[in-house]
Amino acid sequence: MKKIILTFLFLILIQGICFAQNIKFVQVTDSHFVAGDEYRTKVLKNTVKSINDEKDISFVVFTGDNLDSPHEEYLPEFVKIINRLDVPYYIIIGNHDVFKNNGLSKVHYLEIVKDNNFFYKYKKPNYVFKKDGFVFIVVDGAKEIIPGSIGYYKDDTLKWLEKQLKKNKNKPVVILQHFPLVSIKEIPSHSVYQKEKYIDLLDKYDNVISVIAGHLHMNSEIMRNGVYHITSPTLLNDPPSYKVINIVLTKGFSPMIYTELKEVDMEEKI
Repeated sequence: MKKIILTFLFLILIQGICFAQNIKFVQVTDSHFVAGDEYRTKVLKNTVKSINDEKDISFVVFTGDNLDSPHEEYLPEFVKIINRLDVPYYIIIGNHDVFKNNGLSKVHYLEIVKDNNFFYKYKKPNYVFKKDGFVFIVVDGAKEIIPGSIGYYKDDTLKWLEKQLKKNKNKPVVILQHFPLVSIKEIPSHSVYQKEKYIDLLDKYDNVISVIAGHLHMNSEIMRNGVYHITSPTLLNDPPSYKVINIVLTKGFSPMIYTELKEVDMEEKI
């Protein structure tokens, strides 16, 4: 009888595994790269090396403030370094990245990325990509005319987002952006303008499992209305760090999201 029960439990376990889908990826945020800066260059190079040593990583997402200031000459060097990653990467624009009057608009920013990475295909700051049954939606909240630390998700951006959520209503969705909507500590100077509109939109859909952001330079993970809001610290932490995120979906169960802050070995020579 005991053998029959154990066999039954084993079959249930196998069945659960068969219905599970998971994805593991890396978030790097707020690297504040400066071309020619020896320390920040080393941090970024060592980070790439560390990520390449990780196992089973599907992709890397850079969630904004990739540059310390919107200087066009910083961006090609940033891209050339991250091109050494062994997996695809995706880029989000932050408030430090662009300033149209300085010559670095969002369009030009992405043109430079494309010029230095032939395989990078995204020409707009809002875009969608799919991996392993998951839908990832990149949502832009940066201002390029008068940049600032307040995020602004325009009405047309939210309409576009809702269209994507409707289109993928039967698929698990992860939203990637620079400015967080929910965190363990509210910082008025780094908040989101009229964020209630965005939050009300999320409350209408049950296919969003997580919103992943940076900007605040702190580690915050909080569940709100079934959506896990992840905010990660700057790469320039002491010590430098990035976040490994593993999402597991099993039929009949709530999503499981595991995160780990990984320290970058700065002693290793590249």
